[in-house]
Amino acid sequence: MASITFLGAARTVTGSKYLLDTGDAKVLVDAGMFQGLKELRERNWQEFPIAAKDINAIVLTHAHLDHCGYLPRLVAQGFRGRVFCTAGTQDLCRIVLPDSGRIQEEDAENANRHGYSKHAPALPLYGEADAFRAVSLLQPVGYDRPVPVAGDIEVEFINAGHLLGSSYARVGTGGRTILFGGDLGRFGRPVLPDPTMVSEADYLLVESTYGNRVHEQDDDGERLAQIVKATVERGGRVIIPSFAIGRVEELIYWFRRLEGQRRIPVLPVFLDSPMAIEALARYTQRAQELDPDMQPEAHDDKMPHGPADRGNSREQRRKHAERERQVSAFCTQRFRTISSAIESRQLTQSKTPAIIISASGMATGGRVLHHLKAGLPDSRNTVLLVGFQAAGTRGRNLVEGAKAIRIHGQDVAVNAHVESIGSMSAHADSLEIMRWLGGFTRPPSRTFIVHGEPAAMEALSATIKDKLGWATKMPEHRETVQLV
Repeated sequence: MASITFLGAARTVTGSKYLLDTGDAKVLVDAGMFQGLKELRERNWQEFPIAAKDINAIVLTHAHLDHCGYLPRLVAQGFRGRVFCTAGTQDLCRIVLPDSGRIQEEDAENANRHGYSKHAPALPLYGEADAFRAVSLLQPVGYDRPVPVAGDIEVEFINAGHLLGSSYARVGTGGRTILFGGDLGRFGRPVLPDPTMVSEADYLLVESTYGNRVHEQDDDGERLAQIVKATVERGGRVIIPSFAIGRVEELIYWFRRLEGQRRIPVLPVFLDSPMAIEALARYTQRAQELDPDMQPEAHDDKMPHGPADRGNSREQRRKHAERERQVSAFCTQRFRTISSAIESRQLTQSKTPAIIISASGMATGGRVLHHLKAGLPDSRNTVLLVGFQAAGTRGRNLVEGAKAIRIHGQDVAVNAHVESIGSMSAHADSLEIMRWLGGFTRPPSRTFIVHGEPAAMEALSATIKDKLGWATKMPEHRETVQLV
């Protein structure tokens, strides 16, 4: 008898991991890292309930760390099977996972150097070398093409409209179909196509991140324009912690559009995230998977140089121009990419009004912490949060009005304006989830509500029961359910 064990994203948003065990084969769908609250992050360090070498294969729905970020840890512990995913997910994992390994090594090194960790020595969950071994196992598969995975298990990827390469994983085994929903995208949003409708499955796992909420109405960028203009009038900078993959693309889309319509002044727009820069290039290369209005256009490489170019050599300027040509579909008039740590420090020290986009999206790590550390004490600046902020993250603390947040072992005063825009979320809200579920022509035998905080899960479960009459279940962490 087949079973599913919920090893993550059960009554919480992060750490998606679902172990499908048919008796003949064990397949892990998603290998996500826990993020947010300390008690959740500590799960990343706990002994995995199955030996990594005993997992026959892994299936990834997309390349966000809460769905793929634990993969290098499993590889370090002995997993040697194939990792099935779409080609777009493979492209982005090649960027995301080594970057994650580097950041963890750097964070551990900084903690040891400055003594702000309780562990001696502080260690990374995994390193860059583990991540490179992990990406070598990726097996790309096209959309809508069922392929054998292990034993009698086969998988088919269906476009979820959440991220480049994102998918639902429709798994077939023993005459049953299980739809692992991954993250569900939005309807009618820029950059990515709408999520594909699905007509049936015997079992369904559906995310509930916004199961109790409806996103802000799309106002055609009006609030974003107001925030930018107000900050410029104060002589400040707009600092945006952003998910390096997925959110950056929509942000730049809107800045480009607002500039073109003369609704905001033309400002330097700095993208300070090597990973996001590489991801933009992959989006441009896979333009055929994007909305039609995102096809690459000819880009004027004679843009004025911003502060990060001062003192740069001709060769450095040439590299800037080349990077920006590679992401031409997204460039604003004064778009600048920041790759090196030296350039990032120069940008942090500058006070010139500008828009700075940097990772990570919940301000849990990465270069954005340096920009926040420098910018939060200044009341002229604005920190703009544009995505879901999990409990326990700096981003959530800022949204909830914290007067100070701790960065690199220091308390940093929050004097800057803090704004948040909910309409840019890449996750479907409660109405969009129900719209997608409405495409089913017959109800699943059971619908598992996952990837949400308890209140959101309970609200979505109640709505599904009330509107559709489906049987639902909200599994507990590490609970095993038999598929009868």
